[in-house]
Amino acid sequence: MSKNLSHEPVVVSAELHRALLADRRAGQMAFVRMVAVVLLMGTLMPWLCNAYWIKTLTSALALAIAASGVAVLYGQLGLVSLCQYALLGVGGWIALRLSHGLHLPFEVCVLAAGMLSCAVGMLAGLPALRMKGLYLALVTLMMAGGFQVLVSATGFPDGGDGLLGRVSGSERLLMARPALAQSDSAYFAYVCAWLALMLALIQLHRRTKAGRSWALIRRGEAVALGAGVNILLYQTWAFGLAGMCAGVAGALLAGSVGQLDGRAFVGSESVMLFALSVVGGVYHWTGALIAGLLLRALPSLLVDFNVNGYLSMIFFGMALLHALITAQTGVAGQIQGAWKAAFTRTKNGGRRD
Repeated sequence: MSKNLSHEPVVVSAELHRALLADRRAGQMAFVRMVAVVLLMGTLMPWLCNAYWIKTLTSALALAIAASGVAVLYGQLGLVSLCQYALLGVGGWIALRLSHGLHLPFEVCVLAAGMLSCAVGMLAGLPALRMKGLYLALVTLMMAGGFQVLVSATGFPDGGDGLLGRVSGSERLLMARPALAQSDSAYFAYVCAWLALMLALIQLHRRTKAGRSWALIRRGEAVALGAGVNILLYQTWAFGLAGMCAGVAGALLAGSVGQLDGRAFVGSESVMLFALSVVGGVYHWTGALIAGLLLRALPSLLVDFNVNGYLSMIFFGMALLHALITAQTGVAGQIQGAWKAAFTRTKNGGRRD
């Protein structure tokens, strides 16, 4: 009897070790599939779409990067931030100013936009971290409104001198694209590469100490404190990562169209970005991609069928109600669940368990 008991811990430890190895391999395969799908999309779509749709999808993928930042805050921590579209504008402003004023390489402008937007996101998150739920949403929405007023008064840099970089005449300079992505098709593939990079960065966070700490905080702050998690540090970290995603998205969007318009960065756009991120799904990387497509591709698709693009707002409202009531994992979660069910049914020979 004692002999059997002495071997039990070894058996349990071996089973746990095999389970951990299997989980690690599954995570690595999912990581590889994610990067491969995004890069494959960047290779194939220019062959399948016309010039109009390439520009539309480029904007959609840039917004998908910003939506992935929303997913970090809401999906990992349950935090509702309604200033992410404003941070996208911050990133675009920084990238335009550096490009026009210092003529830095495009990649340096994008990285600088991401890092400085990360800092702004941390600063925006600090006073809001004492608040939860509706109060946090209202504070961040007020921040988005403040950016709207500021950028409407000053405008985005367009090649002029001085701190704001504004020209006095009507001629506005366009932001220079990278040398390897001058055409719209090449720039679409370039944005896909940045999307893959940012999604990979987020996935690495989710599978390391930061992701484990976020999961404990989401379960309950008392649980996180009991496990020794620095709540303020990791919440600020999440705001910074979301700000970086928004800043990179803003820089890529500025490079796509060459210039940004302050009238496009109203507070309601931050609300729409959050809502469609929830509709797309905040627990899987495809949710951010779906959110970007809903924001840009769906209105364009309606216009192609001679339907008023503003009717998409009605669809968005219905989709949000559906997501909040019956599909908390969003469209991405439903697709993933249907895929798993179909795979299980095929594996069982068509039988339903």
